[in-house]
Amino acid sequence: MLLLSSYIFYGMWNPPLIILLWISTMIDWTAGQKLAVLDDPKKRKFWLLVSMFVNLGFLAFFKYGDFLLENFVHIMNLIGIDFQARPMDIILPMGISFYTFQTMSYTIDIYKKQIEPAKTFLDFALYVTFFPQLVAGPIVRAKDLISQFYEEKKATADQFIWGIFLLTIGLFQKVVLADTLLSGTSDTVFGTNDVLNGVDAWVGTIAFSGQIFFDFAGYSTCAIGIALMLGIILPDNFKYPYASLGFSDLWRRWHISLSSWLKDYLYIPLGGNRHGLTRLYVALMLTMLLGGLWHGAAWTFMIWGGLHGTYLIIERLQRRYIPFKITKWNGIFLAFLTFSCVNITWVFFRARSFQKSWDMIKSMFYVNTDGAKILDNFTILKVSVLVAILFLCHWIMRNTSMKEVSLKTSPYVLGGVWAVMAFLIIIAQGSGEQFIYFQF
Repeated sequence: MLLLSSYIFYGMWNPPLIILLWISTMIDWTAGQKLAVLDDPKKRKFWLLVSMFVNLGFLAFFKYGDFLLENFVHIMNLIGIDFQARPMDIILPMGISFYTFQTMSYTIDIYKKQIEPAKTFLDFALYVTFFPQLVAGPIVRAKDLISQFYEEKKATADQFIWGIFLLTIGLFQKVVLADTLLSGTSDTVFGTNDVLNGVDAWVGTIAFSGQIFFDFAGYSTCAIGIALMLGIILPDNFKYPYASLGFSDLWRRWHISLSSWLKDYLYIPLGGNRHGLTRLYVALMLTMLLGGLWHGAAWTFMIWGGLHGTYLIIERLQRRYIPFKITKWNGIFLAFLTFSCVNITWVFFRARSFQKSWDMIKSMFYVNTDGAKILDNFTILKVSVLVAILFLCHWIMRNTSMKEVSLKTSPYVLGGVWAVMAFLIIIAQGSGEQFIYFQF
């Protein structure tokens, strides 16, 4: 029933693209079965490469086909060859980056003999297509999810109620906070062709910073809540990232499932911290560059990843040569500094061209002294207050969880908060945009 529901859920967007899910499922199931019984290293490597070739091939064609073609044409023109090509106009399958990474982790883990293959084809097929987290994560490992399918599931009353509460919080984050209160400002600032003044550039950037957190964390919270209502537990994907004490801490708190995937299947195989400082810095930078490319087929995403790689390297250098102890007094300043640096990277993530990104950066550092003012004072105040509250809430909650806080809170207070969120979701006049990470 869950497998059929998952196919219907995905097919409501574009039915023919279910075929990609079927192909990935069949290839990785077959590869996993072969890897589990074969002892010949060459044959085992062959089946691993088959799995990776199919999954990465789909990802390369559907996500990066047009990008690669555009850059090829540009290179040909640069060397004097007058070559033009019609855009392929490829439809990007929703969530392809998520489910390809998830299925690849299954075959890689079996190849490393870290897990056993799924007991039945049905269990594995559901692992690939489980609808709550199919299109935008969390990216769940086989050992954490497939084993939950082996026995009949029945959510307890506490799980069901807590799942509905998480679903409400996720919808509140998406519909009220991201779409209604922040997306308009972000779209206005990043959609204009004008060179802006410093205040408008910063406000538009922090508006997107808040929007993408509420949008993506909102989806993850909805996914975790819906799964819990079915008696299935998914891992947390966010742990109050805007209160991070540095960038290593940030990537332990932001999009945790992707961060751990990149660490286990890319950073560590590249050498990690086992082969000296130079190899470590190269591995960090390559991991973040590829992490940026995973998010989108554009050079701006590569710059976003490169900035995060640079931040991580600088942080390693600081710890090595200028160590200092973090206290409660300097901690909040470090968190604010980290948050400010993250906002600079979001410019390249949100802008649709390098020129727009560069104009925004110059405005944020007040190089553009005669920039246009396009935001009214109320919008500036609204966004500033909302993002300040977001930062402070993350700081207060950074060492706890919603579950722990709820257990210490009066049921009447929780009920009141729940009612207010539900009311605001109903009356919100948001733009009704899809979740941002659907495009990845």
